[in-house]
Amino acid sequence: MTDDVSVHDEPDHSRFAIRVGGELAGFAVYHLHGDVADFTHTEIDGAYEGRGLGSRLIRAALDDTRAAGRQVLPHCPFVRAFIAKHPEYADLVPADARPRFDL
Repeated sequence: MTDDVSVHDEPDHSRFAIRVGGELAGFAVYHLHGDVADFTHTEIDGAYEGRGLGSRLIRAALDDTRAAGRQVLPHCPFVRAFIAKHPEYADLVPADARPRFDL
């Protein structure tokens, strides 16, 4: 995979975007509710599937969300599955919400 991959928060679009060579390869949509980021949808363009970009996108989005002092509601199945596979991110989900997401 190329090293020309970047992930950036695009708050005007309520999403984190991943770009390859400057081209939009995918995004993760969120909605802010106070200090909680509700992730609702993740999409990787078919031309970029199978390269691990979805995981790279979500890891960066969760790291940025943590750095901002926010918690996460993983309504997006991809985000929920990522957190389930990477328990170091489970603390981002409020403790009382974890059972709802099977975390």
